[in-house]
Amino acid sequence: MYYRLILILICFSQLASSQDSKLIKANKLFNERAYIKAALLFEEVANDKESLIKLGDCYYFNSLMEKASFAYIKASKVNNSGFLEKVNFRFAHALYGANKVQMADSVISKVNSKPFSTDHFIEILKSGVPFTYSVKKIEEGNEPGDFGMNYFGDQIIFSSSRKNNTKNYKWNNKPYLDLYKGKLTDNRTIVNLVPLNNIINSNTHESNALLTEDGKTIYFSRTNSKRFEVGEEKIATVKLYMSTLEENTWSKPQELPFCSNLYSTQHPSLDEKNNRLYFSSDMPNGFGSFDIYYVDIIDNEFGEPVNLGSKINTKHREQFPYYSKENILYFSSNGHLGFGGLDIFMSEKNEKNWDTPLNLGESLNTNTDDFSFVVDVTKNKGFLSSNRDGTDNLYVFNREENLKAFIVEGTVRDKNSQDLLPDTIITLFDENNTVIDSFKVAENGRYIFRAKPNSNYKIEGFKPLYIPENVDFNTDDSGKIELNIELELESYDDAEEIIVEKEDGYVYIELENIYFDLDKWDIKTQAARTLNVLVDLMKKYPRMEVQLGAHTDNRSSIEYNLKLSKNRAQSALEYLVSSGIDASRLTSIGYGESQLLVNCGENCTENEHAVNRRCEFIIIK
Repeated sequence: MYYRLILILICFSQLASSQDSKLIKANKLFNERAYIKAALLFEEVANDKESLIKLGDCYYFNSLMEKASFAYIKASKVNNSGFLEKVNFRFAHALYGANKVQMADSVISKVNSKPFSTDHFIEILKSGVPFTYSVKKIEEGNEPGDFGMNYFGDQIIFSSSRKNNTKNYKWNNKPYLDLYKGKLTDNRTIVNLVPLNNIINSNTHESNALLTEDGKTIYFSRTNSKRFEVGEEKIATVKLYMSTLEENTWSKPQELPFCSNLYSTQHPSLDEKNNRLYFSSDMPNGFGSFDIYYVDIIDNEFGEPVNLGSKINTKHREQFPYYSKENILYFSSNGHLGFGGLDIFMSEKNEKNWDTPLNLGESLNTNTDDFSFVVDVTKNKGFLSSNRDGTDNLYVFNREENLKAFIVEGTVRDKNSQDLLPDTIITLFDENNTVIDSFKVAENGRYIFRAKPNSNYKIEGFKPLYIPENVDFNTDDSGKIELNIELELESYDDAEEIIVEKEDGYVYIELENIYFDLDKWDIKTQAARTLNVLVDLMKKYPRMEVQLGAHTDNRSSIEYNLKLSKNRAQSALEYLVSSGIDASRLTSIGYGESQLLVNCGENCTENEHAVNRRCEFIIIK
């Protein structure tokens, strides 16, 4: 019995040692981003929360969402302490990818700190998207792992991992990507498919190619063949390259000057005139993960990268930009509200910035990654890539105009501080200036209206102590829609130097003091000059409402001073009315000696009496 016990203990010890060894190796592979191999080991040994999360991450980073969600769920049951936000974000998207929508909505609501319902989101977008899409997979010539299809003159070009004569990529244990070109037939078949020559394709990844309008320059993404230290990791970053056609041969690709070994630049797209290059990058000082940038191209020189800003970019991934000939930016994001994974969004450039991105709806997007959108606006057809069937594949689409009612929504903020402005009254007017709808926004500053197609509208934001903001828009018949309209209201005290918010919480118009003759209240020349400044200000801001308050010193009786101040305040009000200011915008109050600035009793100097004799102007709306 003794020897049997010793043998059992030795076996347990060897088993524990083997488990520890596998866990160490799994963590090493994970840190090297060899996720598929790491997952195989984690499957054997992961039983604590940290290891199970890493197992989920291995599957998440390879879009194996069913397996990822199972691992995350198992990790959540180890203890009830919850996940960090970034893990919850991946957990939610894994749940969406596994069609566990209700649970995913619950998790993403925690991440965003506000409730979200996919069903409600779908209903809103049904009325709001400008097009509905019919999406079909390429039937022949398309293999698992193909993505990023684009027009290439009268041909098409895309990325593929179909070659099998090289070593595999550690991340997904699949061959490295090359660029292929071919011809797309009307029956969704790719023919005459060949890889680009070895001048373009190398022993690392090439993807997301773009040909200029004249067909003489190609831009594409290429992964570094070497890894460089970025923080505590060694990473092979992605860079943008260009090659020019010289005597029917592509020149040696040149790295674009704004690329780096310390961050990635990828997914090129050009505007219609080929003077601006859009791309995605995780370069420093962005909003997080990958953002969308552009550089101007002037005389074949590239400018400095410009971030498209917080309207487009989030702290998560914004990638695969495509700038269409209708001057609309399409891109993929998992940071804006969507159905799970990367969804495709659109945003139009407005006078100030970009419109809030619009999810293109359930006819195009799925609960997995949908990306690399390209559209021929003259034919209303195009391409996208998606892993909706479990692996990346190429798809074509046709789109038709959505003639349903539009949804108009947005946020109202302070123009200078960018703080949300709850309690702002938002009013929708039709083209005849008739009120269609009006309501007061809540703490989140959001508003939403239903609008008809082919109509002209105006939205007004009004809040006391702010200058009203009006925005005209239309739901025309060209497929365009000003769906998301951001209102920015400027407070009176930010707009005008003579308007000041004081410590008592009131907003004052600081004018020269108004002087009256002893025991009189008629408006003299000096007082008229001061009041004329107020007249001009109120005509400039026709929604402004002002309270006129007159104060006296403490000479004479309380009753006499109160009556005198009321008469003086009323006299100032009547002068403003006679100058064209509507009486409904004015109120007058006489305070007498009840609000002395200098409480000097019976020993006041003439200067102290003068300070107490004053007329104040307070903005009440």
